[in-house]
Amino acid sequence: MISDDRLKIEDSWLPLLQDEFSQVYINELRDFLREQYAAGKTIFPAKEDYFKALNLTPFDQLKVVILGQDPYHGDNQAHGLCFSVPPRLEKLPPSLRNIYKELNADLGIPMPEHGCLQAWAEQGVLLLNSVLTVEQGLAASHQGKGWERLTDHIIKQINEHAENIVFVLWGSYAQKKGAFIDPKKHLVLKSVHPSPLSAHRGFFGQQPFSKINQYLEQHEKSAIQWQLPSKVAAIEAFNT
Repeated sequence: MISDDRLKIEDSWLPLLQDEFSQVYINELRDFLREQYAAGKTIFPAKEDYFKALNLTPFDQLKVVILGQDPYHGDNQAHGLCFSVPPRLEKLPPSLRNIYKELNADLGIPMPEHGCLQAWAEQGVLLLNSVLTVEQGLAASHQGKGWERLTDHIIKQINEHAENIVFVLWGSYAQKKGAFIDPKKHLVLKSVHPSPLSAHRGFFGQQPFSKINQYLEQHEKSAIQWQLPSKVAAIEAFNT
């Protein structure tokens, strides 16, 4: 484990990950992060949120995996879930806004009042970035430091040990990372990224949310309630 009292991982993930935390690259990643903090760098998200995706979505409750790339690098944005921001943040990230537009077109759900996806995570949607930390103001600054290898391992463990999971791979980066996922064992949904640069080239109109629920119900799993709570309720849940 990357040793710090604030770095806890939910119990159901430990049998799948414990051996990985004894690997040399994890020690190198830990040393890198210590050096960054010692140099006075601001790192996002906070330490207690590094593994928030795993902690909010236990392995034994997992239904869906949405893969992201890096945490947001602006102030008060990253909190450990890909595409998600804290509910008090007024401005939605552009990719998340496009996700909400597709959610509305697919299921008729009104545009949410906030950008916090914690309610999805608590229903079994693993919102996993490939890289789990970033330096303030420097996009992709922690790529190639070891996080990708750890998150590859997480995805491989899910692919091998879980059944009938929906993997959502938006964009070429996510699709390359998830290339080994067994489509005979799981549902793999692919499209271009929801970024404004690409969303109109094949993200809109894919209806991922209804496809996910249809597959889950076909495999005797409960559907995801995609409608997010009100902003007041989301803030209350976020702070508890």
